[in-house]
Amino acid sequence: MAGKLWDKGYEPDKMIEEYTVGDDRELDMRLARYDVEGSLAHIAMLETIGLLTAEELEKLTAGLKEIAAEIEAGRFEIEPGTEDVHSQVELMLTRRLGDAGKKIHSGRSRNDQVLVDLKLFLRDELRQVADAVKRVFDRLQEQSETYKEVLMPGYTHLQIAMPSSFGLWFGAYAETLADDMRLVAAAWHIANQNPLGSAAGYGSSFPLDRTMTTRLMGFEELHYNVVAAQMSRGKSERAAAAAIAAVAATIGRLAMDVCLFMSQNFGFVSLPDELTTGSSIMPHKKNPDVFEIMRGRCNRLQSVPNEIALLTTNLPVGYHRDLQLLKDILFPATTEIKRTLAMCDFMLAHIRVNEHILDDKKYDYLFTVEDVNRMVLAGTPFREAYKQVGMAVQRGEYTPTREVRHTHEGSIGNLCTAQIRRKMERVMQEFE
Repeated sequence: MAGKLWDKGYEPDKMIEEYTVGDDRELDMRLARYDVEGSLAHIAMLETIGLLTAEELEKLTAGLKEIAAEIEAGRFEIEPGTEDVHSQVELMLTRRLGDAGKKIHSGRSRNDQVLVDLKLFLRDELRQVADAVKRVFDRLQEQSETYKEVLMPGYTHLQIAMPSSFGLWFGAYAETLADDMRLVAAAWHIANQNPLGSAAGYGSSFPLDRTMTTRLMGFEELHYNVVAAQMSRGKSERAAAAAIAAVAATIGRLAMDVCLFMSQNFGFVSLPDELTTGSSIMPHKKNPDVFEIMRGRCNRLQSVPNEIALLTTNLPVGYHRDLQLLKDILFPATTEIKRTLAMCDFMLAHIRVNEHILDDKKYDYLFTVEDVNRMVLAGTPFREAYKQVGMAVQRGEYTPTREVRHTHEGSIGNLCTAQIRRKMERVMQEFE
């Protein structure tokens, strides 16, 4: 029957158990495959140091692979009365293999077992986030090249400032995502370290081969100091949350731009009718609800690092049960950012650009700087040129030339799309 790894012959009060376990069983389902992966590496190591026989290793390996297949097929569940996924896997092995199943925990604590699961989980999740960011990045670069000749107003203080272009606008968000990806990669490296063997945070008297398990699980590095390994609980999640929040900040800002630019007062972009929603009272409304929800979801995601910081602040060295709640915070965030990035890519693929924005005379003043610079290039001192154009504006006599000649790196006429792509490619190589 189901039981607890720490069973000592008594059951805790039911109310206590419900409060302390919380939603852990449901959240742990996302860790099931990683628990099996970590256990496979652990038992392989145990056999080399004499804590398992070759026959026991063979049986346990087959048993764990059978459980892994059940997980992938959706037939695995954590039974009532079983605390977590780790307990469930060990329980199933013991039922099927007898005493051999009871040996699987030698040299391991539930603390480092959880850490291994979380590290493997975060490593996979962050790689998936990176792939999703890369897809949005590619879409933005594609749109940047498609509309690089289409001018639009640039703003400072939300006042008409200088000519911009859709090439610049789309490209700006692409390069910003390349910067965000550096944080995703950093969080991935932090997660990609093996804590197995740290046990409850103070190592083990068994002659464990931690280098072996590092290699078997494909970690790029070992968490050497066993106390530091335990201290990484919370730190890894906080790094992942910071990376997710950075991506969310960029996508949320893009969503805000789209909401603004879709309004009739701007009219810069539009969406197909089927990608908008209506009003129950105003027959004309076609609202950018997807981008509004996207903006809201991204704003919520930016709170996640702070929530993790508040949960872990001032915890002394060693494990504390508070850390269990990290799953409540971070697991939904990894799902949300991937869903949001997928939706962003889909919407950007269907966005429509107004190619005649600057035909409106209210945008004439966009070209004042262009005309000042043209006069300077012809020999007029900058301050004199600035004054002449400024006075013409004041008198209502300014007529723009409407010529844009930007050639330097990263400007309207030189978007540096290929260079920005190489930035992203260099970061993506870190995940290999």
